[in-house]
Amino acid sequence: MKKILIVGAASAIAEHYARLEAGDGGALCLVGRSPGRLQVIVDDLRVRGASDVFVLPMDVNEIERHAGMLDEAWARLGGVDVMLLAHGTLPDNVACAKDPALALREFATNGSSTIALMGAAAVRLEAQGGGTLAVVSSVAGDRGRASNYLYGSAKAAVTTYASGLRQRLHSSGVNVLTIKPGFVDTPMTRDFRKGLLWASPQAVARGIVRAIDRRRSVAYLPWFWWWIMLVIRNIPEPVFRRLRL
Repeated sequence: MKKILIVGAASAIAEHYARLEAGDGGALCLVGRSPGRLQVIVDDLRVRGASDVFVLPMDVNEIERHAGMLDEAWARLGGVDVMLLAHGTLPDNVACAKDPALALREFATNGSSTIALMGAAAVRLEAQGGGTLAVVSSVAGDRGRASNYLYGSAKAAVTTYASGLRQRLHSSGVNVLTIKPGFVDTPMTRDFRKGLLWASPQAVARGIVRAIDRRRSVAYLPWFWWWIMLVIRNIPEPVFRRLRL
């Protein structure tokens, strides 16, 4: 039985991941800022077979509450096998370009709060001698693009922090997994036109389970985004800056 802590548990990807783990009898702690929505998920996970499931309400930007939340989750679960960080927003890039305060708030939600949680969780996982710290980053962090460079810069910070943390914890038995989804059809992207490159949150959740079980370091989901981003990262800058991406 896995003991799982999910932050941002009301997100579509996190909810489908939780369903898969509940089906295997996992014990789950769900963290988010919408207790009512999370309670609906709790009821569903119990029906699906979760051995235990409970909610800890918290806004991730309340950094001062991170330690208390982690302590309570660790105590109630009796340790944590997997911690998944899946919270985030999709900022309005135009609005953020005009409002530095808004840009910094969005960066905090998508970047700083995640880094703070990763650092605090790493201490606890290292102390217990094992576990997986999985964080949902994005392919957007692989290279800044005009359409979403604020979001991408926050995810780039998360990706780089995860890389360093993974190296630091290598000998401790703790695996740090960076999850890089491409386009995912969720409520957050409901206004986008969908196409062949879009994946369902169910498919991404299945990929997360596989990556955790195989102790992967980085998982592009779906897999073909590794090839897409390889091309994008290697476009020469004089050419790249003229593209509309």
